[in-house]
Amino acid sequence: MERVGVVGLGTMGGAMAVNIARAGFPLVVWNRSPGRTGEFEALGIPVAGTPGVLAAAVDVVLVSVSDTPDVETVLFGPEGVATGAAPGTLVIDCSTIDPAAARGFAARLGEQGVEFVDAPVTGGSEGAKNATLAILVGGDPANVERAGPIFAAIGRTVTRFGPVGAGQAAKAVNQVVVAATYMGVAEGIVLAIKAGLNAEQVVEALSGGAAQSWVLTNRSHRMLANEYPPGFQVALHLKDLAIALALARASGAVLPVAALVSQLEAGLVALGHGSDDLSALARSIRALSGLDA
Repeated sequence: MERVGVVGLGTMGGAMAVNIARAGFPLVVWNRSPGRTGEFEALGIPVAGTPGVLAAAVDVVLVSVSDTPDVETVLFGPEGVATGAAPGTLVIDCSTIDPAAARGFAARLGEQGVEFVDAPVTGGSEGAKNATLAILVGGDPANVERAGPIFAAIGRTVTRFGPVGAGQAAKAVNQVVVAATYMGVAEGIVLAIKAGLNAEQVVEALSGGAAQSWVLTNRSHRMLANEYPPGFQVALHLKDLAIALALARASGAVLPVAALVSQLEAGLVALGHGSDDLSALARSIRALSGLDA
């Protein structure tokens, strides 16, 4: 069984690391903020001092950080993964980043014999905890096959879309669909309230019909309560939509709903709601509809 290192122990990476350990893989972890590592130290899991030290101790490095610059730093910074990874090491990047950047990172690592697979995930914090994530993969088929046992420890479905970068392109598509779904649920709930209906009853009724969705099932209660505890952050989805909209410009696609959601999210971030769960899109619709001051 290959030795695995996890770089990044946030909401998603921390849960994935726990499931990798539960699956029996020898595990080493690293996180930029030491406060995240206590859970793993308590379990007797080694905590590396740097990503480079981690990479030198394992066969496979799984990265889960916030953005393209963060991935570049943990891979190629002064103490990054590239400083310690031996030829034959496999890097699995589960972050959501720019597809072109993923291809560039793969090429740079390839110069020292290190393999790379982009494997962004979807399924929310619940999916990360329950090991039911959908994993969207780009990379050489042999590397994807090698990563298979690790994918099995963290997710339910794995789909390879093509070479490196294809997984990130598929994740951009996912985030566009997510944008429209959250917006639709938020608008529907606000319309129900403004129309004088029992919005909870409406949600329950719609959950058995064509409007049913993961968002309606798992996030409508937050919109109904107008409370948005931490989950998938508005600011991170705004970053993801920027990637999707750039891909759309490059490929000639027109995404009017994604563009509108991006603007609403930018407004939420400006008002200090960037760390709210994405269901906070309902804040914007409520305000525009005169429900909130």
